[in-house]
Amino acid sequence: MHAYRSHTCGDLNATHAGQDVRLAGWVHRVRDHGGVLFIDLRDHYGITQLICDGDSDAFKALEATRAEWVIRIDGGVKLRDASLVNTKIPTGEIEVYVREIEVLGAADELPLQVFGDQEYPEETRLTYRFLDLRREGLHNRMLLRSNVVRSLRNRMWSQGFTEYQTPIITASSPEGARDFLVPSRLHPGKFYALPQAPQQFKQLIMVAGFDRYFQIAPCFRDEDPRADRSPTDFYQLDLEMSFVTQDDVFAAVQPVIQGIFEEFGGGRKVHADWPQISYKDAALWYGTDKPDLRNPIKMQDVSAHFRDSGFGIFAKLLENAGTEVRAIPAPKGGSRKFCDRMNAFAQGQGLPGMGYIFWRKAEDGSGTEAAGPIAKALGPERTEAIRTQLALGEGDAAFFLGGKPSVFQTVAGKARTEIGRELGLTDENSFRFAWIVDFPLYQQDPETGKYDFEHNPFSMPQGGLEALSGDPLDVRGFQYDLACNGYELVSGAIRNHKPEIMFKAFEIAGYPASEVEKRFGGMVKAFHYGAPPHGGCAAGIDRIVMLLADEMNIREVIMFPMNQRAEDLMMGAPSEPTNEQLRELRLRSLPKD
Repeated sequence: MHAYRSHTCGDLNATHAGQDVRLAGWVHRVRDHGGVLFIDLRDHYGITQLICDGDSDAFKALEATRAEWVIRIDGGVKLRDASLVNTKIPTGEIEVYVREIEVLGAADELPLQVFGDQEYPEETRLTYRFLDLRREGLHNRMLLRSNVVRSLRNRMWSQGFTEYQTPIITASSPEGARDFLVPSRLHPGKFYALPQAPQQFKQLIMVAGFDRYFQIAPCFRDEDPRADRSPTDFYQLDLEMSFVTQDDVFAAVQPVIQGIFEEFGGGRKVHADWPQISYKDAALWYGTDKPDLRNPIKMQDVSAHFRDSGFGIFAKLLENAGTEVRAIPAPKGGSRKFCDRMNAFAQGQGLPGMGYIFWRKAEDGSGTEAAGPIAKALGPERTEAIRTQLALGEGDAAFFLGGKPSVFQTVAGKARTEIGRELGLTDENSFRFAWIVDFPLYQQDPETGKYDFEHNPFSMPQGGLEALSGDPLDVRGFQYDLACNGYELVSGAIRNHKPEIMFKAFEIAGYPASEVEKRFGGMVKAFHYGAPPHGGCAAGIDRIVMLLADEMNIREVIMFPMNQRAEDLMMGAPSEPTNEQLRELRLRSLPKD
């Protein structure tokens, strides 16, 4: 017999009754029933119930074991009494009578319990992540992640893509976040960078003639943490294709992503209709470029109904350039109590409040009338025009925010989400996707007036070189994101593969030709030797698994995550280098201010 086990703790069933077996695993739970011990033994594959009484030579040693001790047992498989069968586990028909035990690894008193659903502070969970990972929920999420990655690979190969690996140590590149720098021992004073993405390399793969590339790529960005973003590193499905348009990329990506959600979505509906929504419309309708389309509410511009109206606050505001009033329809939200609650929500988000109108049956029975302070100031003709535009009726409401969209748009989007949730309009049991397209290529710093890239700097501007001769803020790129249920899952672009367009695009963002040559010399050089039109994207694996697992925090689907302060509490990172390491790298560490 094998030194440690003849079967796993998920193998045994009624067909094994009468057999002698050897099992190894962790003591999951101990129950002492007055001279009879019942122990749940757990390994990666499942749980088997052990039984031992005073007649067994192993009883005394087994009685001394505690939770999370690692043991090896020999015993015989017995059928459970029909009334004691546990249908919740595959091994529920049998139990193993223990005749011999060997303790392979004793455990100290546990800082967190593996058995049960107790909540522990995140600091404790991350410090003892090796214990946290033994807990059933987190353990299953890691298996889900592994299966998703395997399925992604299979689906990409079946689509005609080939997997290649790109360097981890490379040169710094502006990708929209801070680099992690790596000092060079052989070249004092110079630094490598960990890649924020394999962007340049995958484009060079296209120039080299390999066509359909993919990779499960680690990426490194020194970012501020969020619930849906790791502060240090993450994994993405990275892909690139030659001789393609934007729609070709969409056609290649949809069956892969949709298939993953159908395979691992737990029976939730996966919508096959993936609309293309412009960045401008997404901002207007949803207040975000990653809309949750499970919520049917679509915001609208209603400025015309407030301009020169009796509602002085908005009328005066609309006299200023660049301002507008947007309405958030709220079907079935037509009660003063609900309206007051949403107004308080807006105040909690830092705004003075959120105006509203709700429609009710007219007191004289003549039909529907508008109510609320705004309705009284606007008058019946304008409120009826608003109701008609928003397709609302009796028992419905609308909320209003005004000013410069850049100021109130994010809060409007959050209010839309909250209204949809409160009114039960959001279909929680589904996945809805949308391609967000036509992103602006540039953004302008309001203080300095300087332009910088809004998104990926390597994107082809729509209209090519000619488009770069006008107002930079009017330039749209062949850039696209895939949104799902309020999260950005995929980001990509058709690339700028022509040197003259690249130099001009970077010049507008403040990078002279010499700087472009210095930072991207390899890619610029390659483009002078026959570069095909190409494009691609990358899908965030961590976020995909987070959605599939129905988790709100990305750390719940990463095996060894950092905490909110970008610290690894288990391994003690980041740590201070030794003086010897600093001398070898010719570096000096400055004290904190």
